[in-house]
Formats: sequence, C-alpha cells, structure tokens
Amino acid sequence: MSNATAPKQPIFDASDVGDHAQGFVTASIAWVQAYWLQILIAFGIGAVIVLVLHTARRFGSKLCERPRALNGWGLVVGKAIARTGNFFIVMLAAKLVSGYSAAPGEVSKTIDFLFTVAAVMQAAVWIREIILGAIEHRTQSEHYSGEALLSAMGLIRLLVTFVVFAVALVVVLDNLGVNVTGLVAGLGVGGIAIGLAAQGIFADLFAALAIIFDRPFRRGDSISYDTASGSVEAIGLKSTRIRGIDGEERVISNKNLLNKEILNNTQRNHRRAKFVIGVTYSTPPEVCSRIPAMLKEIVEANDKIFTRAGFTGFGASSLDFEVQFDSKGPDYASFYDGRTAVGIAILKRLNDEKIEIAFPTQVNMMAAPDGSMVMPYPEIEASRDPAATPA
Repeated sequence: MSNATAPKQPIFDASDVGDHAQGFVTASIAWVQAYWLQILIAFGIGAVIVLVLHTARRFGSKLCERPRALNGWGLVVGKAIARTGNFFIVMLAAKLVSGYSAAPGEVSKTIDFLFTVAAVMQAAVWIREIILGAIEHRTQSEHYSGEALLSAMGLIRLLVTFVVFAVALVVVLDNLGVNVTGLVAGLGVGGIAIGLAAQGIFADLFAALAIIFDRPFRRGDSISYDTASGSVEAIGLKSTRIRGIDGEERVISNKNLLNKEILNNTQRNHRRAKFVIGVTYSTPPEVCSRIPAMLKEIVEANDKIFTRAGFTGFGASSLDFEVQFDSKGPDYASFYDGRTAVGIAILKRLNDEKIEIAFPTQVNMMAAPDGSMVMPYPEIEASRDPAATPA
C-alpha cells in the first residue's frame, strides 16, 4: 500500500464558475436570437406596467395631500397606495415579461423567487397601512384625540407590524419550500405565553379599540353607568377617566366599563319630566275632570312638549293626577330650569282655581263599649258656646 495521499479537491474552482458563466451567456444569446420580438414586446408591456403603477402611487400621494375632499377610508386607501415600493413594481413587471417571452429556466426561477418575496412583503405593507390608518383615523376624529390614547398608538403600531410581518415571513419561507412547522409552533407558544402574562393589559387594549370603533361614547360625552354619572375626559390605553357630577375624577378600566350598561346622556334627543299631583277628596268631580286640560295648557305655555296627563288613582289621602312632558335636546340645565318653571306654574294655577293640594291626613275615631262610634265633636262645640253654659 502506498502512503501517498490523494490531493484534495479545492472547494472553489474558478474554472467551474467560468463554465457556468459561459453557459449562461450562451443560453442568453440563444434566447435573445430566438425570441427577440417577444422580448421587445415584453419589455414594452413591462414599461407600461411600471408607468401605470407609478401613476397609481402618485395618485395615492395626491389623495393624502387633500384629506378634506375625501372621507376617512379614501384617505386610508390613498396612504396604502402611496406606500407601494419600487422593488414590487419592478418585480411585477419582470414576472409578466418573463412569462410572455419564454425566459430560460435559470432566469425564470430567479424572477419567481424575487417576485414571491416582493409580493408578500408588499401585501404586508398594504395591510399594515390600512389597519393603522383606520385606527389613526378613528382616534383623530370624533374627539378621540386624547394624549393617553394617541400615546398608545406606538404600542399598537408595534404589535400590528410584528404580527403582519411575522405572517409574511412564514408565507415567504413556505413558498420557498422551507419547513415552517417548527417556526409556527414556536411563534404560537411564544404568543400564548405573552398573552397569558399580559392578558389584563391586552383585554383593556382591545376594549379601548372597541370603544374607538363601536363608539358607545366619545370624549366630552356625559354618561351614566351603574349608579355613577359624569363626563368622559380621556379614553386611555388601559382605562377611561370620567369627571363625576360632584367634581371627582373616576378611573375605570376599559374592560370593566364596557361590561356595564352605559347610558349616553349626550345622545339624548329629549329629556322627560313627570309630576304627580294629589288633590283633596273634597274636590268636585267636575273640577277634577278639568285638571288634565289645565296641566296640558300649562306645559304648552312653557314651550315644553306635552306627552300625557290624566287621573292615575285613588290615593290614601288624595285623588292623584299625573302629567308627563319632554324638553328638547340633551342639555340638563335647560331641562332642570324648564321643569322648575312648569312646577311653579302648576302650583299657581291650582291656587287660582281654588283647588287644594292634598297632604297626608289621618282621622282617629273612638268607639263606645257597645261598639258604636263616639263622636265628641258636638259636645266640644257646645262647650265652646257661651249660651250653652249654665249660670
């Protein structure tokens, strides 16, 4: 046996590279010679595609420059179109050109790879811009421009970017033939761990987004929930701050607030008032029959919307009547003053008509040993008469 060892083959052989390059050049020349007309037509089509896409991008930029002429979604779409990248435009044109002009296998594979990367990443950019644009539009309109909520946009932007581009990366790797099962499993486990660790924060964050999109109330609205009332001062990432009617600041988490029944007093189209008036049992029936018309006349004389008035029942000490009327708009101060004016007008009218307002009364009766009622009033009146007093 010979102790001589065979010489090692070099890892990089310049002659192989030269051979591949020579083969690529030869194939390219043959391709151009065989399909020169198709190549020229394809390049013309590619140039038109690039021109159209650049025009669309400029149109999107112009849409962003005149937001007053558009509604919110037009502006969001314009921003997304404006973010169309040159790499995607070129690769889209190249993809169409290679398919029409029957490019060699090496060129087609390269274009397919680059087009897949460009298309997926461009789609991720568009989706990200549409989501963030919609959220920003909601936060900047309808009084959702509190500093606390706008500062949360940084975290929202980070979360949206991470999720969108993570999905895009998985799609790209899968299209390239890479086994992404382990990567998807790792992302899923990591997402579950993060979600469990910060579930309270995420619950309030999504509740804040629900407030933005569903709009149960806005900053500056007067709301009532449970037994509390107040004016919304700020809608934050985790909590909403409400200024109570007594001047105190109430802080409640967004999740807990949305779990309650919320009355938005600012969105009222009217406020309703009701008075119950009890008159004495000695009031004649013909006078009682005129009371509903009196109440209606009083309400309309004070520029309120009359709803109904009538007899409601026989009370313990009174004949009860009820009047209901509305005050236009949500303003509580105007409603309060109007209710006071109507109440005083009712009192004045009843006094003018000599109609007595009842108050709680009680009559005590005495009985003799045999069960008959004893009425002491005649004896009392007789004792007060000087003529009945013996000399």
